[in-house]
Amino acid sequence: MSKTGIIIRREYLTRVKKKSFFIMTIIGPLLMAALWIVPFFIATLTEKQRDIEIYDQSGVFRECFRTNGKFNYIFIEGSLDSLKRQFLRSGHYAMVYIPRTELSVPQSAYIYSSKQPGLNVKSEIRDLMKKEVEALKLIAKGIDPEVLEAIKTNINVGTIILDENGFEKKGSAEVTTALGLVAGIVIYFMLFMFGGQVMRSVIEEKTSRIVEVIVSSVKPVQLMLGKMIGVGLVGLTQFLLWVLLTFGLVTGFQLIYGHKLANGSASATQTIVQAPAQGAVPAMNGVANFGNDNQMLQILEDVRGIDFGTMLICFLLYFVGGYLLYASLFAAMGSAVENEQDSQQFILPVTLPLVIALFSVGYILNYPDGSLSVWLSMIPLTSPVVMMIRIAFGVHWTQVALSVVILYLSLALTTWLGARIYRTGILMYGKKVTWRELWKWLRYKS
Repeated sequence: MSKTGIIIRREYLTRVKKKSFFIMTIIGPLLMAALWIVPFFIATLTEKQRDIEIYDQSGVFRECFRTNGKFNYIFIEGSLDSLKRQFLRSGHYAMVYIPRTELSVPQSAYIYSSKQPGLNVKSEIRDLMKKEVEALKLIAKGIDPEVLEAIKTNINVGTIILDENGFEKKGSAEVTTALGLVAGIVIYFMLFMFGGQVMRSVIEEKTSRIVEVIVSSVKPVQLMLGKMIGVGLVGLTQFLLWVLLTFGLVTGFQLIYGHKLANGSASATQTIVQAPAQGAVPAMNGVANFGNDNQMLQILEDVRGIDFGTMLICFLLYFVGGYLLYASLFAAMGSAVENEQDSQQFILPVTLPLVIALFSVGYILNYPDGSLSVWLSMIPLTSPVVMMIRIAFGVHWTQVALSVVILYLSLALTTWLGARIYRTGILMYGKKVTWRELWKWLRYKS
């Protein structure tokens, strides 16, 4: 074990002293903090008011186009050809032409512009005309549009979680979904990233023949375990630094811009709160989906109600178990080949369960207690990702305990199997290894 400790220390210190470690440690928190900070700035960005000419031959839509903070509507009259020439000289942003129809209300329009207008212009014109046409049709049917508007109602559906003792706790499907999704995806990428580092390290040492010198004084099993644990500790160190630095960046941002968040920037703040749950489009949908301070406060209350202590403990258990399990397989595959190109035939079967877990995310989020979700959370090759998603929704401790036990028993098995392949593969050169050859290595006696 003392020799294994030396290898662990060597692998750890070698990696944390690299420039790439410091660069990724800085870039990671910046990217994660950007998910919260950038939407705030995007939501508060404003553009100057754009002038849009309206040529309404029908005369139906004059009342619906009213100047607002984004657009200044200018009504014009004349022939279409002369108005187009006049528009090009005016420097205005766009000209909207609504042709006259003989038998019905106009339902089409054309936007003239010297360049392709933004989507917001087309959407604004379409929405205003749609509302006006619908109002006219309601009046034609003898229905007052104001009555129809008055009956529209927003329904707020809350979630109350009842435990076995009957105690109540507020919940939120949206917040839970976001938290589970983030936890599962982080585990997925970390297993791939750090498992791949173990394989590349084994291939580098094998290719440079350094491993021949090392195994003269260290058992192959000790070398493999030391490499796995050393790289894993580097991963944990980097993850903890990411959490601390991200928390520091977000906290500092809130201290600096806290007064803006409290004064008139509620929609921007809501965008930041909702950003992780909406994935890649928080800036587009955040402001539209949340319109008052009560909703934002409800989200913050839901976030506070989450048991982050349990989540963190489970994350560490599944990260350590999942990483060591996959690292043992990656180390074995790395010892069997002489370059990364040759490893592709072995990597796909090893990583396929992780890919299946990722593709099953949609089902798991909708049916966290479904049979497929339960089985995937028990299978050791998929449980680190799937169970982290399910835990956010609430899983009975017996299922979690059973899943962890299966994971660590499987870890012991894969480490034993990987060591048997590793002890032979690291000294094997110039031979194309097949799955049949790997099976022979497993049966070799010490």
